[in-house]
Amino acid sequence: MSARIEAAWRRACAWDVAARKPGNVSHASDGHRMTAAQFLDSADAAAAALARPGGSVGEGIEAAVDATWARVGCNTNLGIVLLCVPLAQAWRRLPAGAADHTALRLALGAVLAGLTPQDSAAAYRAIRRANPGGLGHADDEDVHQEPTLDLRAAMSLAADRDRIARQYRDGFAELFSLGLDALGEADLGVGAPQGPREDAAAEAVQRVFLAWLASAPDAHIVRKHGAAVAQCVMNDASRWLQRPAAGRSLDADPGWRAWDEQLKQQGINPGTSADLTVATLFLHGLIDRRGAP
Repeated sequence: MSARIEAAWRRACAWDVAARKPGNVSHASDGHRMTAAQFLDSADAAAAALARPGGSVGEGIEAAVDATWARVGCNTNLGIVLLCVPLAQAWRRLPAGAADHTALRLALGAVLAGLTPQDSAAAYRAIRRANPGGLGHADDEDVHQEPTLDLRAAMSLAADRDRIARQYRDGFAELFSLGLDALGEADLGVGAPQGPREDAAAEAVQRVFLAWLASAPDAHIVRKHGAAVAQCVMNDASRWLQRPAAGRSLDADPGWRAWDEQLKQQGINPGTSADLTVATLFLHGLIDRRGAP
């Protein structure tokens, strides 16, 4: 079981930087004072915490973030970890051969229902250590204070302004619908891609990213740049999303690279959409039986 989780994690994180996603770090384009190598190092550092049997969701989140910081000294994967640790815990609950959508969603529901204030405390420590841009303060259950609610309830308080928190409230419903629907029948292979890729799999990853970015204002952009900027980026994503649907390669269009460079020059990072993309790829890896360990 641990091998399956680790393989899905590594593949998802590798595809995250193999495909150019405007505003995000990739092999093709560093940005925001980070490199693709740091993201791959982060994935390697956090893998053991994701794959380790036993322990709680909160403990897994904190261990993954601590391992990441020990390796790269910056926040490269907080959102991904918050999304992927509950999925990994759910997959461990399944009997052998039962990793289909329905079974995994039921197991995930049980994981989320069993979250405790201790999970919140561990996750809060991880969030404080990662210190994501635009974190700010909240009136209720602020991460700078000791939590009184279980992690799902605490996340639910932020669900209207943070899409990662919304997944906790809604049982990760968008991952199973919007995310997997956008990925479709793409074959991402059974291992990590080696360096940048310009093929059907990379285009599928880009399609997932655009589906997330075009469906709601990116919360990371909203926190750092405001709702108006996030809406503009969302509108741009909607236009680009029509390209692959028409059979046109995004990487072949000079405008795709120009958009990537423009966002980075402006310090705009659609980080929440990228996190949800990686979580979609991780979920796909848990369910996909082709060549699985």
